Amino acid sequence: MHSTHPNQPPLARSRGSRGKQYRCWVVLAAAVVAVLAAGVLLRSANHRVPKAMIPATGPPGAPTADRGAGPSAAHPLVGVLEFARRVQANIQEQIRDYTAVVLKQERILGKLGPLEVCFVKIRERPFSAYMKFLAPQGLKGQEALYVAGANDGKMFAHAGSGIRALVGTVQIPPTGPIAMLGQRYPMTELGIANLTRRLIEVGDHDKQYGECYVWMDEDAKVGNRPCTSITVMHPFKRPAFIYYIARIFVDREWMVPIHYEAYEWPDTPGGPPVLLERYTYTHLKLNPGLTDVDFDPHNPQYNFRLK
Repeated sequence: MHSTHPNQPPLARSRGSRGKQYRCWVVLAAAVVAVLAAGVLLRSANHRVPKAMIPATGPPGAPTADRGAGPSAAHPLVGVLEFARRVQANIQEQIRDYTAVVLKQERILGKLGPLEVCFVKIRERPFSAYMKFLAPQGLKGQEALYVAGANDGKMFAHAGSGIRALVGTVQIPPTGPIAMLGQRYPMTELGIANLTRRLIEVGDHDKQYGECYVWMDEDAKVGNRPCTSITVMHPFKRPAFIYYIARIFVDREWMVPIHYEAYEWPDTPGGPPVLLERYTYTHLKLNPGLTDVDFDPHNPQYNFRLK
């Protein structure tokens, strides 16, 4: 039972009690106002976050809407980076190789390119990559192959049709102007391990700054694959930030990223975000046991036509 000092006058006790009650009401009211203000801010921010752009030519279905909360006392990216490093460790420990159909769309020099569809084979150690374009028509049949530490560091490539196909197979640096034509990243950066590494690097960089919101949804999907989705938004355009919104979907069973997209800030105030890049890994087959033959340009299943 609460008691007061025996020598305290009754009137003073009454005023002290009312003062404490008044202060409690002030604190409670301030807390309510803060919660309401945060809710308004988050709802406003959420309206600016577009739906995930899962390509229509990928598996049927679409991810659910992202849910989540705004900044906490710690930087919002702390938990995201911890999760990303668990994904990275899983890839390093469990994934030796894989095949997939990759759907990608990239903005090059301010112009959004067409949706490209590629069949890929990836081996993590030594890093090896083979890709064959399935669409669009202008790229269909184009092949490229790269093996780290082999072929003097060059990749094999040939066009699928048209005048460029008359040139035949060429060996070119993967970061050279010919190889990078119409591509945001070189072939050496292909694959889920490289994607995860790049996202961690960007997250570590952005963690130095504030102005960041994070939404997580553990009930998202890409096609019929249950995923955890993470959406990161920088509400204000700053020189330090690479993107306005980035979203990654991690397959919950395999613990690998299977969809990623990033947006730039709107061209006009209140306008829609500008798609920068997106990649979706479909028909993913993990650890099929790829061998050196799968990354040999003389493989008769390929069309490099080397002598």
